[in-house]
Amino acid sequence: MRIAFMGTPEFAVPTLVAILAAGHEVAAVYTQPPRPAGRGMREQLSPVHRRARDAGLPVFVPASLKQASEQRAFAALKVDAAVVVAYGLLLPQPILEMPRHGCFNLHASALPRWRGAAPIQRAIMAGDAETAAAIMRMDAGLDTGPVCLQQRVVIDPDMTAGELTDLLAAGGAGLMLEVLTALQVGGLVCAPQSAEGVIYASKIDKREARIDFTRPARDVHNQIRGLSPAPGAWLEMQAARQGERIKVLRARLADAAGTPGTIIGLTDGILVACARGAIQILEVQRPGKRPMPTDDFLRGFPLRLGAQL
Repeated sequence: MRIAFMGTPEFAVPTLVAILAAGHEVAAVYTQPPRPAGRGMREQLSPVHRRARDAGLPVFVPASLKQASEQRAFAALKVDAAVVVAYGLLLPQPILEMPRHGCFNLHASALPRWRGAAPIQRAIMAGDAETAAAIMRMDAGLDTGPVCLQQRVVIDPDMTAGELTDLLAAGGAGLMLEVLTALQVGGLVCAPQSAEGVIYASKIDKREARIDFTRPARDVHNQIRGLSPAPGAWLEMQAARQGERIKVLRARLADAAGTPGTIIGLTDGILVACARGAIQILEVQRPGKRPMPTDDFLRGFPLRLGAQL
């Protein structure tokens, strides 16, 4: 099939790779424009842009698809289908109607639960025990189109958002190939989403990343793993005469108690009391540094029992 691929982050790359490996013709790749990133704030290509460039594919980076000129350029591709994976732009109705078979989106949730921008993070932060990779035929709504295929995935109790992202990206790539195969033989059936159980996964706000130890330990644990590795839940630790913002990337629940925010153990991680229970901090990241186990962190950042975080 002749495909227009539309995606931006690393999550989208496995689907692009799978489509190419299956022998489909990718007529064009649409992705977000280069953005400043890193310590030097240099403009960097998106992961999808880099993979498409390496494959010799034509790449387009429009800031919007609302202009008539952009819509004419898309129409000229004459594609059988558009495959959309975390692209980052809404597709206007004229674009949705141009591919012969329609536009198909890989969404990282068990629709209609967690429609929207941050389904993986929200599922973990809410303590969900499972989620899904879902392929839907797109319509003008926000993740409201009929679902064509869905694959359930168990969320392990200590799984981070990064780990779940990798799992859903790989599974979703396979589902998208199944959809394209069904389209080719005319056997694709998509079912309308239920009107019950609709929840929206709003974009993560920076203010949500600060850890509040007055919350129950399970909520704190879910916050940490739901925001790991990015943007990263954080706390402040005192060293010498100043506080330092430390990201917490991995932790586990612990059967202990104390005043919320107090360090109550420094063996095998940093044990911190919460409102109900405690968490054992296992991996952290200092500003400008690589992630490290807490045992390595404590060698250069001494803490004492009873300190308040």
